[in-house]
Amino acid sequence: MTILKFTKHIIAASLMILPLFSAAQQGGQKHIKLLKGERWYGGTVDEGNLAPYEPGYKFDLSGNNNGNQSAPLLVSTAGRYIWSNQPFKFMLSENELLISDNSDSVNIYNAGKTLSDAFTSASNKHFKASGQMPDSLLFTRPQYNTWIELVYNQNQPDILKYAHAIIDNGFPPGVLMIDDNWADYYGKFQFRKDRFPDAKQMILELHQLGFKVMIWVSPFISPDTEIFRELNDDRYLIMDSKGNKALRWKDATQPAIISWWNGYSACLDFTNSGAQTWYKKQLDNMSSQYGVDGFKFDAGDIEFYTGNILTYEKKNANEQCELWGVFGTYYKLNEYRAMWKRGGQPLAERLRDKKHNWNDLKKLIPNMIAAGLLGYQFTCPDMIGGGEYGSFIGLANFDQDLVVRSAECSALMPMMQFSVAPWRILDKEHLAAVKKAVALRKKYTPYILQTVSASAKSGEPVVRCMEYVFPNQGLSAVKDQFMLGDRLMVAPVLDKTSTRTVLFPKGKWVGQDGKVFTGPLKAVIQAPIGELPAFDRID
Repeated sequence: MTILKFTKHIIAASLMILPLFSAAQQGGQKHIKLLKGERWYGGTVDEGNLAPYEPGYKFDLSGNNNGNQSAPLLVSTAGRYIWSNQPFKFMLSENELLISDNSDSVNIYNAGKTLSDAFTSASNKHFKASGQMPDSLLFTRPQYNTWIELVYNQNQPDILKYAHAIIDNGFPPGVLMIDDNWADYYGKFQFRKDRFPDAKQMILELHQLGFKVMIWVSPFISPDTEIFRELNDDRYLIMDSKGNKALRWKDATQPAIISWWNGYSACLDFTNSGAQTWYKKQLDNMSSQYGVDGFKFDAGDIEFYTGNILTYEKKNANEQCELWGVFGTYYKLNEYRAMWKRGGQPLAERLRDKKHNWNDLKKLIPNMIAAGLLGYQFTCPDMIGGGEYGSFIGLANFDQDLVVRSAECSALMPMMQFSVAPWRILDKEHLAAVKKAVALRKKYTPYILQTVSASAKSGEPVVRCMEYVFPNQGLSAVKDQFMLGDRLMVAPVLDKTSTRTVLFPKGKWVGQDGKVFTGPLKAVIQAPIGELPAFDRID
């Protein structure tokens, strides 16, 4: 290539990632005309099942993440993307995308011609992959969470009973997560003696069984406790502005008491480095004193940082949530449900709790796709059978087919997590089907780990929508099948049926039974309970 041609090439490449517009600094509206056939994704994970968005869809990223991950990013099938460093509101109509209520500039970039062009350009420019990944055990073995079985009655005998039952029923040990209420109160980082007479011995036994152990933590501090008073004296808690916008942090006299799902608590102020140091010291002590391997970082939702709050450094609610995400990078074993703008980091994310019904099962694939398109590539679908414990209260008869199909849907995703014990609620046939899904995962574990490792370096999603891998083949609205990396296509059954229609893109595909399909093709596949339609790309 001549010097002149090389220079022109560099200039052209640079122009591709320059913003096509920059919206006004404070709340300026921008009308973006849609290109022919252009579809948009992004913004929020929890409404990924509505993407690509239809005319009339709108979402305000400020002060809200719907209990899951979000980011100030929109990506299109035409290779364009929108990014801001702060939240904004967006709304789609028949002909345009309206951006408004932005507190910082909002830029649109022309990165190429496809969805993958848009995402990879955004990732490289705004949330470049760290090259690191969470603990590989999160991906190579199933995870087990004690929540559905024990809820708030977390205790040593039942946790050990659950762990032994996992192995006794033929499931492999992996990461075991001890959920909420293992301490006397929030902020006291010691196992409660009335339920955990010898927590160190319990964790040692779990290690001997082959498990790594995570515990549930949150940023909340129970009021009217000794630790609360100490943190308040140190001014490590978020303060209450009392509705006075002119009040300065140093002049505030009372900590904010925040309403959340477990009641009313104070909250650590992570804009204060002293609070960060204190919190990390508590976590490290749990590791050194008891042998805890990692942490499930719950809460931290954007909504908890709205209202009359004052912090040491002025940060908005979204930024407070982002600061919560800092701690996960200190520990290889971590899990988050709520997050803002931490794409590309070695953080294990999880979809928010889903109910025990077929409608919520159908949300898993598109919401996993949404997570990947916002840079959260290390994401776990919800607990198998549903993680919303309220839907299990008083439930005498579980839908056994639903539990199996949920396990199959998770089996070839980056992670799969059990909570309700399948051996307790399933008959012999359905339990065997769940174990078959686990066995299929084991078969593909080398490929799963290979794909996750590559994603840690490239930043690309692990779970990809069909449009991402096969652009311009009319697959942008497909929400019930996905690609794991660029080779394995998975089409779980998501209804109470034994067949499903699979859309095969161009190329040759081989199923689990060795049958070859040549795309483009629409085919009805037989998939009784225990069969997960999955196809390897062979050309």
